[in-house]
Amino acid sequence: MGDRRRKAFDGPVDISWLDRADPDRRDLDGVAAIIEASREADYPQELARTVPVLRAGLRHGWSSTPIHTAVARQGHRVVGVLEMELPAWDNTHTGNTEINVDPLLRRRGIGTRLFAEATDRMRRENRTLILAESWDLPASSGFCKAMGLERASEEIQRRQDVLAVDWDRLGVLYAGAEAKAAGYELVRIPGDVPEDLMPAIVELTAAINDAPTDDLQIEDEKFSPERLRAAEVAQVAAGRRQYRLVARERATGVLAGHTVLAVDVDHPWHGWQYDTSVLRTHRGHRLGLLLKIGMMRWLQDAEPQLRAVNTWNAGSNDHMIAVNELLGFRIVASATAWQRKLA
Repeated sequence: MGDRRRKAFDGPVDISWLDRADPDRRDLDGVAAIIEASREADYPQELARTVPVLRAGLRHGWSSTPIHTAVARQGHRVVGVLEMELPAWDNTHTGNTEINVDPLLRRRGIGTRLFAEATDRMRRENRTLILAESWDLPASSGFCKAMGLERASEEIQRRQDVLAVDWDRLGVLYAGAEAKAAGYELVRIPGDVPEDLMPAIVELTAAINDAPTDDLQIEDEKFSPERLRAAEVAQVAAGRRQYRLVARERATGVLAGHTVLAVDVDHPWHGWQYDTSVLRTHRGHRLGLLLKIGMMRWLQDAEPQLRAVNTWNAGSNDHMIAVNELLGFRIVASATAWQRKLA
């Protein structure tokens, strides 16, 4: 970086929190610029986050927990961003943090100051465990260790190239799963959950608590109709079309499992795999495989432009990893979940 570029960033750094309801346009644009610069430098496989998505996050979060955002400025220019979720539905002892600093200004203490701001905010909110995630990059891991965070879980990101799917092979897999799950049928639910199905969907959603959390000091997530409705609002606000496929037992009408996927409106070639879960009493019928291939078939008609689907799994979630690899998901990145108790 030349001297002229360095001089553009000279000056003291101030930190302040954005107004979630009415953020200053320059600040929000600055947040987008810093996150994009960080994405290009550190995690280019991810989608760019647009200003509308950032604005939706301030109000609704990713799925019903609003994001509190602080910015580090030099003059009017944003040079660093702290994003924090303070769970309200469960795990109210925690705070989830993400810090991005302009790649041109790293190793100047800006990230350290933003982390200190995060811990101060958590103490004011009576939170006792700070959580963070970082890409598995030497600088990111080094920063987390320097902040006193300890590794708690390994996360793996996989991507499915939809255009490279071997549909003949998946057809054989689907037929085998269908025979094993002859007592079940698949039901498509685009968009919001119908009121009459909401209690059953809440139960299916809670089944995700069976997924491993490794050494994270967290409790099971708690779900309710109110939380699921809030999550639906968040998805619409962020510009995502959501699809849910459920497995229903033919004899009883009981919903036994589901899988959920969303397509990004601003990047309609890209899908996000959300939860896939099956109730314990209905496992052993290959419902997970049936549901995921069934979803792929549905999206061939509903979203024919789709080219890639991303999913995350704990590195220890052997069962779901095996299913995803059968469907052609391949590793594109890895990350670490970190935690630290606050005195």
